[in-house]
Amino acid sequence: MRIEKCYFCSKSIYPGHGSAFVRNDAKMFRFCSSKCHKNFKMKRNPRKVRWTKAFRRTHGKEMIIDSTFEFEKRRNVPVRYNRELIQTTIKAMKRIGEIRQRREQAFWRNRMAASRAKLLAHRKKKKLAAPSTIKLVQPMAALSVEESQEKIVQKVRVPTRKSALVPGEGRSMGMEID
Repeated sequence: MRIEKCYFCSKSIYPGHGSAFVRNDAKMFRFCSSKCHKNFKMKRNPRKVRWTKAFRRTHGKEMIIDSTFEFEKRRNVPVRYNRELIQTTIKAMKRIGEIRQRREQAFWRNRMAASRAKLLAHRKKKKLAAPSTIKLVQPMAALSVEESQEKIVQKVRVPTRKSALVPGEGRSMGMEID
């Protein structure tokens, strides 16, 4: 069973899934979904689209350099079937998976610690700059009587026409008929 990689987002494509595009020069592009295919047709760069693996790698969100990635490379060298070789390969694959998982967790912890330190430094800088921007305002009780009376807004009453609201006088919705 051959598991292909999506050309756009690098997601695994299992047999019977996804779609393929073959260019005039016989280069084959495999896509996991129509979303990836459409983005490819729009000539978008996967390194600039936030949800792709290429973006995550270029912006330091995932590990780039690690010796465990060497094992995932494709080798086009035919090997004669050997039961012992297959068993040791499967054991090695499990072990490599465990090692990779531990390294990814350590990488994630270091990345989060760095971002946390950056956030704390930003907050500290913001806290030091904050007192200079505060304006002091006098409370209302300290204002003089004249100033406080000026601020009081009086309500103005507007008389309403009752005849416009009486039904049956040939008027509807306050409009008069000529």
